[in-house]
Amino acid sequence: MTIAMSGADWLALFVHYLSLSLLSVGGAITTAPDQHRFLVDRQAWLTDPQFSASIAIAQAAPGPNVLFIALLGWNVGLNAGGLPTALLGMAVAMVGIMIPSTTLTYLAAQWGHANRELRAVRAFKQGMAPIVIALLVATGWILATGSHYALRDWPIWLVAIISAAIVWRTRLHLLWLLGAGAFLGWMGWV
Repeated sequence: MTIAMSGADWLALFVHYLSLSLLSVGGAITTAPDQHRFLVDRQAWLTDPQFSASIAIAQAAPGPNVLFIALLGWNVGLNAGGLPTALLGMAVAMVGIMIPSTTLTYLAAQWGHANRELRAVRAFKQGMAPIVIALLVATGWILATGSHYALRDWPIWLVAIISAAIVWRTRLHLLWLLGAGAFLGWMGWV
């Protein structure tokens, strides 16, 4: 896939990640649905398989959860023209997602720690949990259904439900489940 990106497009990518940064309550992964909408559906800078593969590779790699942002920017840059633009795409995406949230988190943590006994601060912390859970469910939905928002394959959902039950009821390490899922995909069963 080859795309043409102007300076205005790079600025739009940067501004989009700046705004997403302030919405990434629960981590950058919670903004994946909006990133999919922007990068795949609206701008067509990435394909659906590129988007899903970027997240899968970054989640499988050791390191911080936010690595998928770098891969998304990298793939946008690769589609726009090769290695130099891939490095630019990675930098634009990472700087855009990190600067506002890091600054806000630092300032809010300082204020919250100084005012931790206030009822409003405690209520805010308790109220954020359902929001984070809902954002993670939305991310899972986007990754499972792709850009069409429809249930395509019931075996994938069956594997997801069984995996969730195993995680909930046993102490089996998640790498075994990832390996089993990879094997099922390799065999063409899901």
